[in-house]
Amino acid sequence: MTDGTESSATPKSGGTPARSAVLRNPFAFGFFVTLGGLVAILLGLAVSNLTTILIYIAFAMFAALGLDPIVRALERRKVPRTWSIVIVYIGFAAVLAGVLLIVLPTVIRQITQFIDSIPKYFTDFMHSEVYAYINSNFGDAAGDIVKQLQDFIVNPANIAAIGGGVLQFGVSLATGVSGLVIILVLSLYFLASLPMIKSSFYRLTPARNRPGVADLTEQITDSIGGYLMGMVVLAFFNSMFTLVLFLILELPFPALMAVVAFCITIIPLVGPVLFWIIGSLVALLGDPVGALIFSASYLAYMQVEAYFLTPKVMNRTISIPGSLVVIGALVGGTLLGLLGALVAIPVTASLLLILKQVVIPKQDQKI
Repeated sequence: MTDGTESSATPKSGGTPARSAVLRNPFAFGFFVTLGGLVAILLGLAVSNLTTILIYIAFAMFAALGLDPIVRALERRKVPRTWSIVIVYIGFAAVLAGVLLIVLPTVIRQITQFIDSIPKYFTDFMHSEVYAYINSNFGDAAGDIVKQLQDFIVNPANIAAIGGGVLQFGVSLATGVSGLVIILVLSLYFLASLPMIKSSFYRLTPARNRPGVADLTEQITDSIGGYLMGMVVLAFFNSMFTLVLFLILELPFPALMAVVAFCITIIPLVGPVLFWIIGSLVALLGDPVGALIFSASYLAYMQVEAYFLTPKVMNRTISIPGSLVVIGALVGGTLLGLLGALVAIPVTASLLLILKQVVIPKQDQKI
């Protein structure tokens, strides 16, 4: 009996000798805990130092997914994928060159005019009926605020301080241009190797699950690509509407505001609202009545976009409840800024697809 008891207890006590030794030795236990903490800190530092590179990779992958529907549309017309990618990038380069050659000089000229005209705009505003109404209701405080704001803006030292100085502005501009080039080159590689990336990902899953994983992955990538192309289309509509409205109302800087509209309204949800505020303020500098008309017209356009254009453009590619759109955009923008705001909606849609097609069916099978 005794021998049997001892023999049966021996394997249990000898099952994890290394763990038992570590627990019995406080110095070894402390060493391993400290080593684990140091490794975690080093990994955190490495990730923080690679944040810029990771952001470039994320933007490049989303750009590749956004261009992939066009490439596949060309492939369906019997154009080889290599030539489809070449055609897409040549077309993109042509559009970019056209914007740089046609729009950019006008935008630069209008930016210069805007900076030079700031004192005149403040003077005209202080002689307008709007300022008289504000001054009559709020007293001399309104005049003091406007005067201080004017003195601050027209002072080049303050503008340089805001921008971090001319040197810092040049460094930021060079960094932005180099980052854009890196994103374009990476997106070209990602777009060319996208089928191989997908097939390699499928092989990481068990063979019995590969058809389902492949189908789900295709749905996710299609929704992301369609969503990004849809956002570009909606931003283009915004910029054209702004350009036409500024030209009709004879408001200042129509080309500049069209470019600003495209760049800002490509951000989901908050982009159009933010540009509505910016566009109304710029229009107010030129003509208060025109600013009021622009503000009302753009507000009406936002409703048309929300209830007509966006469903027409987006419903074929991505469909998620409105509440989740708002929550996803807020969470993404808070965590990752602009990148988070751009990717929040397709990521939310992807999680919903996984929930509907993977998690819920597994729960339904449980009895």
